[in-house]
Amino acid sequence: MVRKRIFFIIIIILIALLLVLYVAPYLYLMLTSFKASGEAVTVPPTFFPKNFTLENYSYITEFPAVMQSFVNSLVIAVISTVLAIVAAVPAAYSVTRFGTRPGRMFLIFALVTRLLPYVSIAIPFFIIMKQLGLVDTHLAVALAHTTINLPLAIWLLSSFMEGLPVEIEESAFIDGCSRLGALMRIIVPTAMSGIAVTALFCFLMSWNEFLFSLILTSVDAKTAPIAIAEFKTQYSIEWGAMSAVATVFSFPVVIFSLFMQRKIVSGMTMGAVKQ
Repeated sequence: MVRKRIFFIIIIILIALLLVLYVAPYLYLMLTSFKASGEAVTVPPTFFPKNFTLENYSYITEFPAVMQSFVNSLVIAVISTVLAIVAAVPAAYSVTRFGTRPGRMFLIFALVTRLLPYVSIAIPFFIIMKQLGLVDTHLAVALAHTTINLPLAIWLLSSFMEGLPVEIEESAFIDGCSRLGALMRIIVPTAMSGIAVTALFCFLMSWNEFLFSLILTSVDAKTAPIAIAEFKTQYSIEWGAMSAVATVFSFPVVIFSLFMQRKIVSGMTMGAVKQ
């Protein structure tokens, strides 16, 4: 019993240390957003602000481009997530259910494309979008994010769907359901937890992506990460304003993650056990 208690205490301490390592940078970001412009660059830096101020948050309301960048990020993230899920669900279903050698090769090819550095395809993608007249549009950035999200979505959904028993589809076939009907009426609702986890990862990647957003946008479709980076000028860095905008930018993801917590937990363990 004593050994178990000591082991339990050690585990609790390790978990607490990990939480501190993860939470401390974000907490410092939030506290910096409440510091005056002079206090944010003091040496040595202070963790807690001496005088709380909301002046840094005024940038969000005073500059319409900042608020518009938030809207652009949301629109692009939603479009790219929907496109990735719509394309990945039938692809993952076909690979897992038919189990052919080309299907397995397709998974390997998807993984290889996921490992490619983004910068290697950024310029060719820009040229294609320019020829199509889509530069500085939501669709161009959403398509770029979809190319990044799709291989990961296929891999995640493949592992989730492998854990679903084939018998549920066979029952649907007996009742007169087609392959597509079984996919839409049986597989998709059953795998909704895995789809939710995949959608969350796709949304997070698109929400935080910087390179394609920088290359493919200028004014109309500028995303929030680009707007945050613009607080670094030739002469100074507005750390307080940058921290304030970044703090507000993180809220939708935190709220969405908390809202989807149950599906995330169930989805993470969905493909762990084969039926």
